[in-house]
Amino acid sequence: MTNRNVLFLKLVRWSGWPLLPVVLLFLLTGYIMDGRYGLSRLLDEKTALTLHRMLHLPLIILVLVHSVPAVYLALQRWGWIGPRDEGARDAEPRKT
Repeated sequence: MTNRNVLFLKLVRWSGWPLLPVVLLFLLTGYIMDGRYGLSRLLDEKTALTLHRMLHLPLIILVLVHSVPAVYLALQRWGWIGPRDEGARDAEPRKT
């Protein structure tokens, strides 16, 4: 496993933990605003809307940090793209 793949794997694993509560809060504030399932008792609609809007940027950043390396590693694992060699730039081109 190359250093890049190790870094990507760590990014996927570490970004998943903060992503989980952000997604749960995003869903919770959305249901609070909607008033479903009696969740509107937890917060008023204005506060829920403010929290919901504040979560947009962290959610987008965490989803991208989590999913882009995960997709790259999955494509490598499935064989759609080949693993990159670390010293490929310095090496001479292969003759076929």
